[in-house]
Amino acid sequence: MEFRPCIDIHNGKVKQIVGGTLRDEGDAANENYVSEKDAVFYANLYKKYHLKGGHIILLNSSVSDFFEATKMQAIKALRAYPGGLQIGGGITADNAIEYIREGASHVIVTSYVFKDGNIKYENLDKLIAKVGKEKIVIDLSCRKKDGRYYIVTDRWQKYTEVELSYRTLDEFSDYCDEFLIHAVDVEGKANGIEEELAEMLGNWNKIPITYAGGVHDFKDLEKLKAFGKDKINVTIGSALDLFGGNMKWEEVTAYIANKKEPI
Repeated sequence: MEFRPCIDIHNGKVKQIVGGTLRDEGDAANENYVSEKDAVFYANLYKKYHLKGGHIILLNSSVSDFFEATKMQAIKALRAYPGGLQIGGGITADNAIEYIREGASHVIVTSYVFKDGNIKYENLDKLIAKVGKEKIVIDLSCRKKDGRYYIVTDRWQKYTEVELSYRTLDEFSDYCDEFLIHAVDVEGKANGIEEELAEMLGNWNKIPITYAGGVHDFKDLEKLKAFGKDKINVTIGSALDLFGGNMKWEEVTAYIANKKEPI
């Protein structure tokens, strides 16, 4: 297990939100935390700790009045830590190379791959042609419906018809370097992980996977380590003291790096 930090940007500010509440209309979301620090502060912190593979997520749509402010925060963070951060939010074959040139190690893609609820492999092919498979992360963030996990898009607002399963993981692994998977129903709630999802990912685990959603204490990290067979990487947002939570940043990084008990 590796710790993969995050920088979520909404309306031009670094935030932690309740994932399932994000709405394009009115650029609204239920906020857990709005940082007084900018994205560059967090990028420099992650660089200081030599943490790579963290992700920046742009939470505004490209037509939002806030998009340019959000994008500028992201670009500044990429420039502060070149090669250390991934970026997602509105990524297409047309704009992916811009973010790579600004310093992103990978681009994270979801909505561009899933249109009208279905997979658009031709868009994946276009993206690979522009930046290469080794610089692509596919975001398979999901929500549960009728007892199954379905991939959701458009800032987690729309269900696709694509079920997250071992078969789909196998298929998409041919098109990317890593997966990023938010358990959206628990994202931002700091109330426990999606154990069933973590177990599925741990049983598969053919390429790197970063799990996000619900971690609120060290017991959750132990559960994720167990269900994920110590192979799944983890992002922690609202529970971290960096974002107003109770889990101390230094203890979390030391615990994951060295497998030590928290202080």
